[in-house]
Amino acid sequence: MRVGLVGLGRIGMVHAATLSALADDLVVADADETRAEEAAKRLGARVGDPFGTDAVVITTPTSAHAGALLRACELKVPAFCEKPAAPTVAETLRVAAAVERSGTPVHIGFQRRFDAGFAAARAAVRAGKLGELHRVHLLTGDPAPPPAGYVAQSGGIFRDCHIHDFDILRWVTGHEADSVHAIGANRGAAFFAEAGDVDNSAALITMDDGTLVTLQGSRYNGAGYDVRMELAGTLGTWAAGLGDRTPLRSADGLDPGGRPWPDFQSRFEAAYAEEMRAFLAMARGEIESPCTVQDALAALYLAEAADLSRRAGRSVRLVEVTK
Repeated sequence: MRVGLVGLGRIGMVHAATLSALADDLVVADADETRAEEAAKRLGARVGDPFGTDAVVITTPTSAHAGALLRACELKVPAFCEKPAAPTVAETLRVAAAVERSGTPVHIGFQRRFDAGFAAARAAVRAGKLGELHRVHLLTGDPAPPPAGYVAQSGGIFRDCHIHDFDILRWVTGHEADSVHAIGANRGAAFFAEAGDVDNSAALITMDDGTLVTLQGSRYNGAGYDVRMELAGTLGTWAAGLGDRTPLRSADGLDPGGRPWPDFQSRFEAAYAEEMRAFLAMARGEIESPCTVQDALAALYLAEAADLSRRAGRSVRLVEVTK
């Protein structure tokens, strides 16, 4: 296959490295032409028009996602796009409409769906191994905050960081959120508050079947990169993301013993590779989209509701942001 990739930042280079081994011809592009040339030389790829291929991977800054997806739809080129499909609900709806009209296969990048632990948890829930699901806990902790410039344009912790939690919550449980009550705190650098954001977060989510979900997040999880999901039912309790590299120590003496995950790239390295293989299978027509624009929209709606809840200081039902 001829595969194009546009955007050679951190995540773009992760996907490009995978694609260099999977694609027959990899075509890359970046707003920085020098960076594109250097990346192409390292990867054994070539610089060119990434949309003039059999499939295109979009890893540009978030503000350019919608435009790139619309172009892919116009050309009917199967596309993978890192989350989010667009920075706002209105733009996401526009992209969703274009995808439906054109019939272009589109895969939005939520890599946790391709992590072995999260996939096993989903299978266990669907097979009834946990019995009736009653409680879920989600945690995402970054070891250090992103740059101030990134925070200012990120959309806030619920849209930028916890949107992954919101997507995996829907995917694993098979249910939608009904309401959310979110809070946040500023315990670190001033640039979070200056951007109207928080660096520590928590939320209580009630699902449409009554399942209670708790959520925690931090930009200052100094022990290491920590992403976990715990699911408790009437027959059992399962955890995803709990292993020998989880940055967690027990006061009772249990110690995972491994070197803690330093960042998301290393934690989800295998998932990112599997995600690209699934995208190419979709582009070849072998499978349906593993994560549609409608899935991305559903996660964004929950992020919107959480952000509104934090700012307004009250519980928010999802119907308030979806109607």
